[in-house]
Amino acid sequence: MRIEPRPLPATLPFLGDLPPLLTRLYAARGVVSEDELDKSLARLIPFQQLKGIDAAVDLLVTALEQRQRILIVGDFDADGATASTVGVLGLRLLGAAHVDYLVPNRFEYGYGLTPEIVAVALQREPQLLITVDNGISSIEGVQAAKAAGLKVLVTDHHLPGSELPEADAIVNPNQPGCEFPSKALAGVGVIFYVLMALRARLRGLGRYASAPQPNIGELLDLVALGSVADVVPLDANNRILVHQGLERIRAGRARPGLKAILEVAKRDHSRLTSTDLGFILGPRLNAAGRLDDMSLGIECLLCEDPALALEMASQLDDMNKDRKSIEQGMQREALAQLKDLPLESMPFGLCLFEPDWHQGVIGILASRMKERYHRPTIAFADAGDGMLKGSGRSVPGFHIRDALSVVAAQHPELIGKYGGHAMAAGLSLAQENLPLFAEAFDAEVRRQLSEDDLTGRLQTDGSLALEEFNLELARALRNAGPWGQHFPEPLFHGVFQLVEKRIVGERHLKVVLKSECGSLKLDGIAFGIDPELWSNARVDWVELAYKLDLNEFRGKESVQLMIAHIEPR
Repeated sequence: MRIEPRPLPATLPFLGDLPPLLTRLYAARGVVSEDELDKSLARLIPFQQLKGIDAAVDLLVTALEQRQRILIVGDFDADGATASTVGVLGLRLLGAAHVDYLVPNRFEYGYGLTPEIVAVALQREPQLLITVDNGISSIEGVQAAKAAGLKVLVTDHHLPGSELPEADAIVNPNQPGCEFPSKALAGVGVIFYVLMALRARLRGLGRYASAPQPNIGELLDLVALGSVADVVPLDANNRILVHQGLERIRAGRARPGLKAILEVAKRDHSRLTSTDLGFILGPRLNAAGRLDDMSLGIECLLCEDPALALEMASQLDDMNKDRKSIEQGMQREALAQLKDLPLESMPFGLCLFEPDWHQGVIGILASRMKERYHRPTIAFADAGDGMLKGSGRSVPGFHIRDALSVVAAQHPELIGKYGGHAMAAGLSLAQENLPLFAEAFDAEVRRQLSEDDLTGRLQTDGSLALEEFNLELARALRNAGPWGQHFPEPLFHGVFQLVEKRIVGERHLKVVLKSECGSLKLDGIAFGIDPELWSNARVDWVELAYKLDLNEFRGKESVQLMIAHIEPR
């Protein structure tokens, strides 16, 4: 692992009366003005800049006025679940008489608005069909819905293909011709924007002349969760949405279902961070869609009864434990495939497959292998009828969805369907085509990346001075975010004397450290280490990459280093 300093601009911007360290941290993450640090809702990009927003609101106003039956078709991940929930709750708040949701079971119907899922939707007799977090590539599905006489509103954030669906309205910041400055909205962010536009139109029509307008800000806890869990870049606009959602959660004003998931996970809502949204809440919600049916996750988020919500949250927690067990077994099999392959002989683009791998977990497996080997990775599972389903994860500098497009153009009959974005993508192909695809994918990665690009790197924000290891700075860093994709949590590095070490759990290393000069003693913890490497090794000095964090024990706070990388010095 190579530790490198995060690049800084030649001249630091003026960001107001901030401590020099925070100015440096923000500048290294591309912040150029004090305005970007304003996380009030008034600073959100106006919804009027979204292409298709007026046509979308026209459909919705008509649906509300005519008391039409509205059906939301979502996706089976955390973004899709939160987007479905926000759509249902938001439209009910704004006066929809009949609104329901449908989420495809990934094992029966696959992703998106397919003709098969339209056939299921028609059994509900909807008049307006709304997609959330999908639909931009659903050409045949939209055709089927239109042929059945439905109005169709597509809300999505994924990259479109060469052809757009013939929906009555499309809202997607990534569609051609859309001038919305942030292309990073998650699916839940897009439907939240549609609700903002609808409320503004209803206000203009005098709907709230004699009564307060509905507070759709009540849904921001879900917007924050879906945005972080979907790992979209936290640009200035998304940071506002996530910050406002976190504030609701910390103040105890989250949805009962979200509170219940936190309770089951034994997390204090008042201390929640954006990282917790991605690593604590997101996986528990995702587990339903990965192993069974995401309807359980959506029902938990929709639930108004705290006791019932807690019961569903416990089921989600059990599913997440099952998912972890399945994932660990798949990891062992993937590592066994690669263990005898020297790094220099390894493909630049990894394609992994075992016949018994679980379709719902291959995305996590691809992510784990990508992190371990620092190269784009696609994991495949048997989808039946001689077909494979693949889920890919990429490294910085390699746009995996565009790479699949190149491979598809070079080999027109090779890939069935594909889609996604820069860092994650999915595809299907015939099992007999896997060897040829693996060769073509590896060739495309080699065309774009060098061996140096595949070296594991950690970018840090330098080292901390002795006086900076304090509670005040740790609190300031926690509150300075929200941190996430493309706006990473501050990471520092340094050399420390290792005073004590012990393995806790199965794969966690607790340490006591001293600063190089020996005048400061600190606690630290590293998760997911190799216990064999550390349990008996005699090590006096270590080099760390770490986050400055707070630890609370019996009501007392102390500084703790969350260790991202540790190696003997």
